[in-house]
Amino acid sequence: MKNINSKQNKSQGKLIIFSAPSGAGKTTIVKNLLKKINNLGFSISACSRQKRKNETNGIDYYFLKLDEFKKKIEDNEFIEWQQVYKDHYYGTLKTEVERIWAKGNNVIFDIDVVGGLNIKKLYKDKALAIFIMPPSLKHLEKRLKNRLTETPKSIKQRLDKVNEELKYADKFDEIIINDDLKTSTDKAEKIVVEWLNK
Repeated sequence: MKNINSKQNKSQGKLIIFSAPSGAGKTTIVKNLLKKINNLGFSISACSRQKRKNETNGIDYYFLKLDEFKKKIEDNEFIEWQQVYKDHYYGTLKTEVERIWAKGNNVIFDIDVVGGLNIKKLYKDKALAIFIMPPSLKHLEKRLKNRLTETPKSIKQRLDKVNEELKYADKFDEIIINDDLKTSTDKAEKIVVEWLNK
């Protein structure tokens, strides 16, 4: 595990945002970084969709009922939220960021593109936003099919959304093209460590 030098103790409360189209590899990169860099806390998103059989509440997501999610929106409990598909809401609870900061850690996000930019806009220089770019749409489609968690309909939905999401890439601080996972993870680690040590 990478020990961040003592400067990092003065820079607690930073946020590292990883965003990408679904299937581009951001989740794998984030999981690798959590193993390699200390002082990072993973921000667990809330969502209103059904839990998949391999998922755990409070680890993969906070799974909320639709009306419960909407109530939290009304009560201003999110730093960001959006309706990604019909009745499928995703968001980041304020309490989640506070939980991680209370432990003296920096927050790392694995989040959709619009959510990532909303957090960057809110926290400005305290946040580093990294966009993980798939090498091609064909490659992305193959990854989504290999997951075996997606239906043909959900794959089509996700691919339709990709072109829209790619338009936002240049609004991020860094872009990493993920054509090789090891290389991309190493590059992400270098960028994050340097930024945390500023």
